Amino acid sequence: MSDTPSEATILVVDDEPNVAESYSLRLGMRYDDVHTVNGGEEAVDFLEGSGTDVVLLDRRMPKMSGDEVAQVIQERGFDCRVIMTTAVEPDFDIVEMPFNDYLQKPVSKEDMFAAVEGQLNARTYDDKLSEYFSLRSKIAVLEAEKPSSELEDNEEYQRLQERARELGEELDRTVDEFDDVETLFDSIDRS
Repeated sequence: MSDTPSEATILVVDDEPNVAESYSLRLGMRYDDVHTVNGGEEAVDFLEGSGTDVVLLDRRMPKMSGDEVAQVIQERGFDCRVIMTTAVEPDFDIVEMPFNDYLQKPVSKEDMFAAVEGQLNARTYDDKLSEYFSLRSKIAVLEAEKPSSELEDNEEYQRLQERARELGEELDRTVDEFDDVETLFDSIDRS
């Protein structure tokens, strides 16, 4: 694991080599240790032997999907943050998925940097901040894709909203730099 942001280890996982390489080149402008793999199994193999800080993970890949890789990351307790980068339109299935942020392709350089920086910042705080940003990401994606009438009637969405509100209030009281981190997080375009 890294001591400074530029020393962070970033893993880009995408089955499209051109996309993976493009993301890797962008991230290499800011981070010294960026790796690229083109499949889910390769990602798991890499994670088993490394101290990766952030994984940019394509959701739809052959053989082992990004959803499955995220599940393995959670089950095996890999100490990394997961940012889904995907062209898959989100649905309520994302509520239970183990990721920290969700960006829809195409992902701009600015949004990619902001998302990675946000996840690196979240690593320095406790699990409550991580949970809060994961909840906020899921809420933002659902709000960008679903009509408000459907959201109002969905119990899972309401549960996400309530938990995010509770955690936000608690974090407001305990994290000095929360407003700056939250502003950075909210600046990311997730639609």
